[in-house]
Amino acid sequence: MGLTREFKNTLAARAERDPRFREALFTEALNAYFAGDTAVGKAILRDLVNATVGFEELALTVKKPSKSLHRMLAPRGNPSTDNFFSIVNALQKKTHVKLRVTAKAS
Repeated sequence: MGLTREFKNTLAARAERDPRFREALFTEALNAYFAGDTAVGKAILRDLVNATVGFEELALTVKKPSKSLHRMLAPRGNPSTDNFFSIVNALQKKTHVKLRVTAKAS
């Protein structure tokens, strides 16, 4: 089921005005991705891209076609490690969210 235009606009408006919301989206995307739920991680990253930088501007930043970026973050997409971290790096700069990884023993 696709997102409605109203939801996308609400998400974008909130992401624009609320730095903590951007940080929470970003954190949730990467936590899901690294926990092995890559479909959820990519879906949240897609929402974050749409709500902040947009795929066209992201494409210019990472020097990849926007269609390729759409495919990478699609449910069946499989970005390479280089591409994935290029996207993450560009989003960190654009959203002004600085992520850091911490480890916990299980």
